[in-house]
Amino acid sequence: MQPTKMNDFNEIMTGRRSIRTYDQNVTITRDEMKEILTKAATAPSSVNLQPWRFLVVDTPEGKETLLPLAKFNKTQVETSSAVIAVFADMQSPDYLEEILTQAVDKGFMPAEVKERQLQTVSGLLAGMDHEKLKEMNVIDASLISMQLMLVARAYGYDTNPMGGYEKDQIAEAFGMDKERYYPVMLLSIGKAVDEGYSSVRLDTDSIVEWR
Repeated sequence: MQPTKMNDFNEIMTGRRSIRTYDQNVTITRDEMKEILTKAATAPSSVNLQPWRFLVVDTPEGKETLLPLAKFNKTQVETSSAVIAVFADMQSPDYLEEILTQAVDKGFMPAEVKERQLQTVSGLLAGMDHEKLKEMNVIDASLISMQLMLVARAYGYDTNPMGGYEKDQIAEAFGMDKERYYPVMLLSIGKAVDEGYSSVRLDTDSIVEWR
């Protein structure tokens, strides 16, 4: 039985919990996972470069490979329907022309605007060193990660963002180029077996300055 989708954004946002243990009888089909990722990918990104890339680990073999790399998050890996590894693609500038061409084809911008943007943005990206590009890409990959967690909630699933794993090994462990794909986080996804723990947030007056 599939979880019920939700349309109440307040509940989607305020009801989110970081879940450690999931119902192992719940499977997320790859078609549904594609839907979730497609909706998450409406997140914003710098110059619309969309540098996020995903590795969805949803097979026993994949989890067996992941487990020794995420030993501090063993329960999430073992019980979740899937673990999504979020990467920043350091070759994302290579997709700029393709993205702009699609925008023209869909009628979102005239061809002459595409050419101006291609020249301007290409120059901007060419002037970035590796660390600045990585910083930009990680911010964008983090934006989609948060959006992914909210979309998952809308589909009736629960998540847990995880940073405790062997980031220097994960790309190679799954046959990916570690120089190209920079690891950002792991997200477990599935149906929680309990409600998880509520947590406090700092009062707005403690985190906001007005000028």
